Amino acid sequence: MRILFLGDVVGRSGRNALASCLPTLRREWALDFVVVNGENASGGMGLTRAHAADLLAAGVDCLTLGDHAFDHREMIAHVQEEPRILRPLNFAKAAPGRGARMFEVGGKRVFVAQVLGQVFMKRPFDDPFSAIDAALRTAPLGVSADAVIVDVHAEATSEKMALGHWCDGRATLVVGTHTHVPTADTRILPGGTAYQSDAGMCGDYDSVIGMEKGEPMHRFVTGMSKGRMSPAMGEATLCGILVETGAGGRAAHVQPVRVGGCLAPAGPAALA
Repeated sequence: MRILFLGDVVGRSGRNALASCLPTLRREWALDFVVVNGENASGGMGLTRAHAADLLAAGVDCLTLGDHAFDHREMIAHVQEEPRILRPLNFAKAAPGRGARMFEVGGKRVFVAQVLGQVFMKRPFDDPFSAIDAALRTAPLGVSADAVIVDVHAEATSEKMALGHWCDGRATLVVGTHTHVPTADTRILPGGTAYQSDAGMCGDYDSVIGMEKGEPMHRFVTGMSKGRMSPAMGEATLCGILVETGAGGRAAHVQPVRVGGCLAPAGPAALA
């Protein structure tokens, strides 16, 4: 299988880029399954029902969320109505929706799960290691799942790496989200799990992690807020990771993806 994972979609720029590019990428790259982190798609924080529908209509098979999962209150109900949207497994015991799900596509079964990190995160989320361990036990790779994708929405690269090794051999792909900058450590771990510490964002990189530069720069310089931060509106770069499965659902090939915008392009030959 060919699976594409795209990092955090940030605001209108990211949504527009995904809507215009993803149908072509699905066709040219012969993609079987697409996972996108959508937790910053609406105004830079959270996801609305309407924007979720737009992303799914563009060809996304599964949307993951994150620490801003319920910034828009309508998502509290919608995440229970739309099974293609996942919130983190360890968000809160009373949180609506689900943190993992088995998808069926073309006779194949793809298990997707998401956890939140604890290090440097503002809220006291539950232990991500025990949460993902329990989830992976329900969907053993190569037995009940043809592919397993784990989105680690976390701040610290050390915690992401530890979770990658924790899942090694039990997942096809473990990829980090949340920090909006693509890392250069794309590789296949010893047990056959593809890994990258952060997929990057789908947004305008002429910004401060997707936001217009003025307000975050003011906050850094003065230590004070001048107003609300808003998503940058320039041309977005779609950033993520492409993985191909091999024997037993483990990763046979993995490479970073960067399409459009101001970052150097990366991806299959079709990208050229």
